[in-house]
Amino acid sequence: MTGAVLRPRRSALYVPGSNAKALAKIREVDADVVIIDLEDAVAPEAKVTARAAAVTVAQDGLDGRELVVRINSLDTPWGGDDLAALRGAPIDAILVPKVSSGDDVARHVATSAGTVPLWAMIETARSMLRLEEIASAPGLGALVMGTNDLAKEMTATPDTARSQFSGFLAMSVAAARAFGLAVLDGVYNRLDDEAGFAAECAHGRAFGFDGKTLIHPKQVAVCHAAFSPNEAELAAAERIIAAFAMPENADKGAIRLDGQMVERLHRQTALRILATAKEMGLR
Repeated sequence: MTGAVLRPRRSALYVPGSNAKALAKIREVDADVVIIDLEDAVAPEAKVTARAAAVTVAQDGLDGRELVVRINSLDTPWGGDDLAALRGAPIDAILVPKVSSGDDVARHVATSAGTVPLWAMIETARSMLRLEEIASAPGLGALVMGTNDLAKEMTATPDTARSQFSGFLAMSVAAARAFGLAVLDGVYNRLDDEAGFAAECAHGRAFGFDGKTLIHPKQVAVCHAAFSPNEAELAAAERIIAAFAMPENADKGAIRLDGQMVERLHRQTALRILATAKEMGLR
């Protein structure tokens, strides 16, 4: 198992490639990741212009933020042309929809010539049964939950706690961590329900997700607050590190601190929290 990815991916905002107005404003949005969508959010008649717009945005750059393009599946008339157009483009990753097996990843890696990392949408019933196979596939950099599509396939009606997906969410995070991948939670559809959105962000962070995919810029600030370590967490991490640095604790595997037993594994977690905070500009 490898450590968690430190690069901040608290928020990953989907932007339709066919929405020229939204594309023009993406540099004003403080999302950690921008995902230009060529798939679900783009009508068939707009696929070609959306693809060209994505390439233009890539060439203009995003001031250091990650730029990802969600392509159409290779099983559609547009997927092959999407990969061809993006070959050599200055993007950080290609997000592949409807990944259901390791072979799906391998096919996209071969078609893209392995030019950039692939991110895999986990949104089919079959993907839930093949998480290890998908997460261990060479060329993959992240798993992205597609909970809307998963609910559709399962004919499920998720409640506010997403109890129908609890096992799937936990296993997806475990698969990502086992193979050193980033992992992002699915979208929240009710744009005017800020309290519900904040609760689902907290729910996702509790599972161990790095961040959450978003459908509107107004969700970014709440998302960042949820997926960033707060002052209490940072202070606790600093106390743990300082305690184990004391000479009398140098050879101890566990110590008592703040009324709790703290092991060296907690020191590793504390170091990760502080390193992540530094990457986020919080320390």
